[in-house]
Amino acid sequence: MDSIVNALNTAYLEYVIAAVAALEAKELSGGQITAATDAALENFKQRWELFRVACDRDKGFIESFKQRIGSECLVDEATSSATAKPGQSAVPGLPPISAVRLEQMSKAIRWLVIELQQGSGTTVSLSLSPPSAPFDARFSEDPTQ
Repeated sequence: MDSIVNALNTAYLEYVIAAVAALEAKELSGGQITAATDAALENFKQRWELFRVACDRDKGFIESFKQRIGSECLVDEATSSATAKPGQSAVPGLPPISAVRLEQMSKAIRWLVIELQQGSGTTVSLSLSPPSAPFDARFSEDPTQ
């Protein structure tokens, strides 16, 4: 994690230094376009692109980290009622969900989100589980049962 922060910090500092150099080159040339100002602007553009790339890479890392933490918290929350700590009572009413079933449901939801983001069609299946997922008998489709 430190290396990611250091890489982003370095890219940012190089970007700021390039901006200062471009401004100084413009000032020294009296606002005229010269080879020095062109070179400084080109360096500034390159540093800007490198900084954006570093931000995008770090954004991807942060998103994956957030997903991982969210999944772990979700699994902990869903399975915690089955293993109540001493002195605590289990949450009444809802039966615990197995971690395997929770992961299946999570994958099914991610699959639907990806399908919707890709605009794969106007008809979307309302089933929350892919065809390969086994039916969980605890969740009845008939509300009268």
